[in-house]
Amino acid sequence: MSGAKKGMPFKVPGKRSSHIVVLDGDPAILDYVKSVLEDRFRVTIFTEAAELNRTLKESTAPDLLLLDWNIVEDSSEENALGLLAKTHAAKPSLPIVMFACSAELNEVIAATQMGAESVILKPFRKADIDLAVEKCFKKAGKHSNDADVEEIPLNENTSFVRSCQRMREIESQCTLVARADIPVLILGESGTGKEVAAMLIHKLSGRSQRPFLKVNCAAMPADLLESELFGYEQGAFTGAVKSKPGKFEICDRGTILLDEIGEMPSVLQAKLLQVLQDGTFSRLGSRASVKVDVRVIAATNIDIKAAIAQKIFREDLYYRLNGFTLKMPPLRERIEEIPLLTQHFMRKVATRYECQPLPISPAFMQALSSYRWPGNLRELENTIKRYLVLADEHAIIEELNPVQRIGPQVSIGDGTENDRSLKHLVRNLKDGAEAAAIAQSLEVSGWNRKAAASDLQISYKALLYKIKQYNLSPPPRKHQVSIEKTPDLDRAQSA
Repeated sequence: MSGAKKGMPFKVPGKRSSHIVVLDGDPAILDYVKSVLEDRFRVTIFTEAAELNRTLKESTAPDLLLLDWNIVEDSSEENALGLLAKTHAAKPSLPIVMFACSAELNEVIAATQMGAESVILKPFRKADIDLAVEKCFKKAGKHSNDADVEEIPLNENTSFVRSCQRMREIESQCTLVARADIPVLILGESGTGKEVAAMLIHKLSGRSQRPFLKVNCAAMPADLLESELFGYEQGAFTGAVKSKPGKFEICDRGTILLDEIGEMPSVLQAKLLQVLQDGTFSRLGSRASVKVDVRVIAATNIDIKAAIAQKIFREDLYYRLNGFTLKMPPLRERIEEIPLLTQHFMRKVATRYECQPLPISPAFMQALSSYRWPGNLRELENTIKRYLVLADEHAIIEELNPVQRIGPQVSIGDGTENDRSLKHLVRNLKDGAEAAAIAQSLEVSGWNRKAAASDLQISYKALLYKIKQYNLSPPPRKHQVSIEKTPDLDRAQSA
């Protein structure tokens, strides 16, 4: 920055009233940031922390502070984290974004916990600065009721949606790790959004303009999975009439998601380890090495450490994949987001089916919020699909609460000493679960007993016996003949 004196502020008049302060010891960085922001904001630039501190004490706080990670305060040799903590304590409403060349991820996460809105890793691009500034001003400009709601489009069919504190932390971690270009291991139950998190990391990374590919390691046998990942040469096996590149070659300079990595056969784990170590591998049927530059993100719903203990998963591969671990929470731990997610899936599915969204009544929302969602986000989306197709809110509510429908009809004992024994308790719990499953299947099939028997994978005769045993009956309707005593049931009972 020609003509600049060290430690002095340089004010750049802007076209808008929003005021951004930048602290960095590199004049070239200051020049670049100024060129990016000066057409939209009033910018004040500092090269020393001491001068910035004096200005912050003596004048009105700016709207945003961009702070260099490597800056040191001359008077006390205080590092950037100390300066961040002191500034945030003095000006708690001041948004702070940090620049970093190469920071340890645990330090970066500590920075966000100490008050930094985000961390931008150098060398950064104009888009990185614009995104960070836009997010800070967008958050400050929102009303308190929706300040923490955000939907980030990833492609035409998928968005990262979040509003609760837990998911804001997930977004921050994805943002931080995106530019670090290290392997990421995403853990979580099935349907929690592991693939969406991987897509967000790719979108925020420097590889965002290159391919993002997903491979399900549990969906194919070892031989087929090896050829899918690494490709093959002509004649490598019967049917290999011509050479074919694998996903790693196609994804060069991009990102590959290895979904269900815990199911990868052990014979392939060693080959993947080599790719992670030096970026090289050989196609099936070839001795020549292929070198690629691919970022690997792995996801699994199994207990990976238990798999290592059981010798199912290689420990050295785990440490290679575990450059950073992201743990996706189940939907039952983010219940407060169900209204937001419900509306998101309703818009998404309605657009796909080219129809109008349906309203969500308070009773329906209560049923959605009280359900445990063992299938997580995937199950919620499928539930909204069924509602949009059936347009029957009552049927979906009953589907979400099958136990409540049969509760009064299923006995779990009369409270006697014998009934309180462990054997009786287990039997009664088993009977209750079985009755609930049968009632739900009958409800879904519209009390078509043959269809329900097929769905439950039991014989028709066995189903009739169970209906009688648990005293199940269809909900009463006008002009409906009771099926409580039918010849079929009598024959099943006598059998």
